[in-house]
This record gives sequence, structure tokens and C-alpha cells, in this order.
Amino acid sequence: MIAQRPLDRRGAGRHDASCGVLLCAGNGGPAMPDNQKRIVLIGGGGHAMVVAEAAIACGRTLAGFLDDDPAAHLGDLAERLGDLSGVPDLGEDAAIIALGNVGRRAEIITRLRAPAATVVHPSAIVSPSATLGKGVFIGPNAVVHARARIGDHAIVNTGAIVEHDCLIGMNTHIAPGVVMGGETRVGPETLIGLGSRLLPGVRVGSRCVVGAGAVVLRAVGDGERVVGVPAR
Repeated sequence: MIAQRPLDRRGAGRHDASCGVLLCAGNGGPAMPDNQKRIVLIGGGGHAMVVAEAAIACGRTLAGFLDDDPAAHLGDLAERLGDLSGVPDLGEDAAIIALGNVGRRAEIITRLRAPAATVVHPSAIVSPSATLGKGVFIGPNAVVHARARIGDHAIVNTGAIVEHDCLIGMNTHIAPGVVMGGETRVGPETLIGLGSRLLPGVRVGSRCVVGAGAVVLRAVGDGERVVGVPAR
């Protein structure tokens, strides 16, 4: 696993001055937690299974998972420890939010007190000049290129390509197969849907939704939902 430079955590949070994208919550501590800690998965659905397999492939030990559904299971990978009310009380274990839904993830972030684990699948390619925040998940065969910056608790899912000098805000989900052209900026708590394409230099705001397969040619304002080719 490639070591990334830590995010700057001075003040109430780090922003990119060129587009106002929040990268991290600024609550202190290192960008990446002690990699010897066990990991508790927050969530027990399909995305949690993907994260669990990636963590194990990296040699991490899973302490278990939390999910509100008593029937949730991750096979033999991890046992259910309880429901999501247990998020603030994880003891010495690290945690990663293993839910795909951005809104649910945002609510969990407000209650999370445990050190946040960053998990990078061994098949992913991450440039040594890229920056990953805490609690980030980089999925199988994803590529994060030179000087890209990935905010806290963001997801770069399976096979996504994040080109050079891109910026991804806190708790944003880059879905499988997305291609982000160089110098693209995506704000916090945004979903970039399956297989979407963002042309180089495009700005996408906070709390946006870009529909699956969309091709984004222009700036997308905060809170907008766009679909289609071209996206509108």
C-alpha cells in the first residue's frame, strides 16, 4: 500500500481556495490511523462486503460490523456486533463507513468518534503524489493519479479513474466506472453515478447527483441533479 501525504488539518477544516471544496473536517489527528488497529465496518450490505474483502486483502483484521438489520451478514468475514446506535462506542478499534448512500454516511460521520480507517484495495493504483484523507475507500482496480486529493470519508469505487490534479470533497461517492478528467473538482457529499464522465476542468458542487452514464461538459451548481448526454 502506497503511503500518501497527510492532509493539512489546521483550523476548522481545509478548503481548496479555487473552488471552496471541503476536504476534511479538521478535527485533528493523523490523516491515516494506526494500521495495526482492528476495523469495525459501519454497514452490513453489499458495499460493506466489498470493503471487507478489500480490508482483508490488505492484511487488516476485522472486528465485526454494525448494521440496523438483524439479518445482515457478511458471510464468514465478520460478525454483526449490533446496530448503528453503537457507532460512538467502538473502543480502541478503528472504523470505516461501509455504506454507499451519501446521506446515511453523512449522519454517521457526525457521530463517529473512533479513528477512521482508510482502505485501499491492493489492485488499485494510487500515485505517491496523491493525498488521501481519513476514512477513504479506494476500490478494486481504481486509479488515483498524480496530485489528486481525496477528502475524508470519500469513496473511489471499483474501476473509477481519478486523473491528475483532481479534487474530491469529503464524503463524496465516485461510483464504479466513473472517469474524472484532469483538474476536475467535485464538492462534498456528492454522488457521481455509475460510468459517468467528467470532462477535464469541470466543477461539480456540493450535495449534487450526477446520474449514471452522464457526460458532464459544464459546471454543476450546489444541490443540482443532472442526467444524460450531455448532462443537464
